[in-house]
Amino acid sequence: MQLSNEEEDYNLSLSKFESMLKTNKVLFFDSEEFEEIILHYLDMGKASLAKKALKLALEQHPKSTGLKLVQVEMLVYDDKLELAEKLLNELFAIEPTNEEIYIQKANIYSKRDQHEKAVELLKVALKYTDDYADVYNLIGMEYLFMDNLELAKDNFTKCLEEDLEDQSALYNVVYCYEFLDQNQEAIVYLNSYIDQNPYSEIAWHQVGRLHYGLKEYENAIRAFDYATLIDDEFLGAFMEKAKAFERLKKYNEAIESYNRTIELDDATSYALLRIGKCYEKLGNKVLALKYFNKTVHEDPLLDKGWIAITDFYVRQKNYQKALFYVNKALAIDNQNKLYWKRFATINKQMNFFEEAEFGYRKAVEFGDYQLDTWLFWVDILLFLGEFEPAITTLLQAADYFPEENEIEYRLAGLYFMIQENTKAKFHLSNAMRLNFDKYTILEDLFPVVWTRKMVQNYIAKHKK
Repeated sequence: MQLSNEEEDYNLSLSKFESMLKTNKVLFFDSEEFEEIILHYLDMGKASLAKKALKLALEQHPKSTGLKLVQVEMLVYDDKLELAEKLLNELFAIEPTNEEIYIQKANIYSKRDQHEKAVELLKVALKYTDDYADVYNLIGMEYLFMDNLELAKDNFTKCLEEDLEDQSALYNVVYCYEFLDQNQEAIVYLNSYIDQNPYSEIAWHQVGRLHYGLKEYENAIRAFDYATLIDDEFLGAFMEKAKAFERLKKYNEAIESYNRTIELDDATSYALLRIGKCYEKLGNKVLALKYFNKTVHEDPLLDKGWIAITDFYVRQKNYQKALFYVNKALAIDNQNKLYWKRFATINKQMNFFEEAEFGYRKAVEFGDYQLDTWLFWVDILLFLGEFEPAITTLLQAADYFPEENEIEYRLAGLYFMIQENTKAKFHLSNAMRLNFDKYTILEDLFPVVWTRKMVQNYIAKHKK
């Protein structure tokens, strides 16, 4: 690739400066060269080299306003705001129409969370600047800090009117539209932007993303297609396109797009997992399993991979294999509630009830508070004749689901079983109030209780 003269000069300046540091010879640079060298090191995060360059620069050009403004930038970077402010006031007395002075003052106010004052100064900078795009962008950022998304959006839009190529402003405009829940308006805006800049792959990608969010998958794919035509290595667009194909149940096309992301970069566990899911939907179990195994090999900590393999074998009713894989997953992460729930469910299917009870208990212990988890756990305790622990568990569940008939019917049945009839009637009344028709839970889970005349009479009385 041919370098421009400016780029060649810039690289020569850097090489010359770095060789000077190695040889300890003092060489001369003009002030603009020094500015570029210092800002280069700041951008690279090499603050100590930037400070060395600044020290030499000020020794060679003690009156350079540009260098002093770079010094201000470094003072702000180091949070030495008072020193920066003092230097800016001195520069203001010399050059009151230098827009960079107002920009740096605004930067100091922004650092102090005085964003409205920062905006006032940036509006003054607009009067003196030639780079309107940069200042509008900065104003937009200040409005973002103030959570004023409408004004932020307006200023990022003005920035793009000045400089169509400003990608950060483009992302920020879309962010504002999305945050304001104006997705359709965002698409209209982006289409008008594309009319002026039709080869912006970023704009096409954002249009696709917005259509995807609105479940307009055909339109999303069309936009992603344009993005990938403009940049045939746009990994994000291929990934999003694959997801849209999946939504449309076009699994072969989805696999093709996911494979393209793997060609462009190292295989990600996400892409491998999705390819496996697509093959499973196509009925190709061999390839599905192959990709699920690749997923956990690529990222053993990704729970979705282990869950995909486990669920695959559960669907095949191959519980032995499913249990093997969920145990492998638990060996890697034994505090994962999703693994423990599957461990419990599989053991229940295999009639290993004590192991199933342990699994549900661990699932809840690690944060699974879903109603079905509580109920499965309790029903196994009931099957094992563990009535007191079942009651304790249901009372815990009731803290999360205070108005749940399934819990109340079970509590009623259990209290009847242990002859605490007053508590049993209280919970039975609650249950029937919440959903009378579910009284068959008693019949299904507590046949001994169901046949009692007292219980039948109580239900009949409530029915009337």
